[in-house]
Amino acid sequence: MTGAAWAAAVWLALAGAAMAEPTYTILSYDDLDGWAEDDHAAALDVFTQTCGDISRTDWARLCAFAKDGPAARDFFETFFKPVLIEDGTPMLFTGYYEPELRGSLTPSDVYRYPLYRLPEDGRAGVFSRREIEEDRPFAGSEIAWLADPVDKFFLQIQGSGRIRLPDGTRIRVGYAGKNGRDYTSVGQALVERGVFTLEEVSATTIRDWVRANPEEGQALLWLNESYVYFREVSQVPADRGPLGAMNRSITAMRTIAVDPEITLLGAPVWIEKDGRDPLRRLMVAQDTGSAITGAQRADVFYGTGRAAGEAAGDIKDGGRMIVLMPIDYALSKTEPEVVF
Repeated sequence: MTGAAWAAAVWLALAGAAMAEPTYTILSYDDLDGWAEDDHAAALDVFTQTCGDISRTDWARLCAFAKDGPAARDFFETFFKPVLIEDGTPMLFTGYYEPELRGSLTPSDVYRYPLYRLPEDGRAGVFSRREIEEDRPFAGSEIAWLADPVDKFFLQIQGSGRIRLPDGTRIRVGYAGKNGRDYTSVGQALVERGVFTLEEVSATTIRDWVRANPEEGQALLWLNESYVYFREVSQVPADRGPLGAMNRSITAMRTIAVDPEITLLGAPVWIEKDGRDPLRRLMVAQDTGSAITGAQRADVFYGTGRAAGEAAGDIKDGGRMIVLMPIDYALSKTEPEVVF
């Protein structure tokens, strides 16, 4: 998933921030704003859903103990140290969600925009977005067709979604891979052209502009050569979240997407998100995104559907995030294997 990629790319490019080598500072739990007021049991429940997939012996021991039902706050405070990881860039929180879009299992004059499965013939990385959409080299490997090209574009940014079929049934699709081309922010392009200011650009303004300017809009979308392939994941129950990067369902308002080169997937992460709707909450790093790069960068999962999308689309906030590391890792953080 991939998260609110346009917001991150605009922010990174226009802020001119250069990432340095990460530094690690051990904090105390008293340093975490709002720590005592959080629902630690809710966070522990989400943590246990993916901690068993962390392939490290000491994490396996912690996970086994977590599943025995310890007092949640005591568990985290006893076995983890809060560590602030910084790389010279200011914190940026964005939001993402699982969209629900109109689509069909067969093409028609209405449903013309295909979602492709990951090619099995080794050609996944051969073509750009424009070549895939114009030349249709993967015809025959469609999962479904959508009614709107902008919906398709943003579904690829989000990385997963539900498709509502004409008969009222739904299928769910998830990220399967991509073509390996560099991600280009269309929001950044519009800011650089003077169409919007940095404060004005959002998923909604981009969507409206592309629809109002179909030819220029199509050319704008093709600027982003990165292309995402999907797989059907309809076996995930409707009351569970979509699959994240750990191939497990993610949880609204408890899952974040992070940079896995810095933050270990499955790790608990304390976030202090500022802005109009501040959050002080223990999350779990269960997802990634192409625009989620750096130590102080996170995408908050807001849930499924229109309301979640409206909430997620407004998030471009500062603050800080603190990774909870097992004590031995935290105390020996300068060793190469600790950089996670």
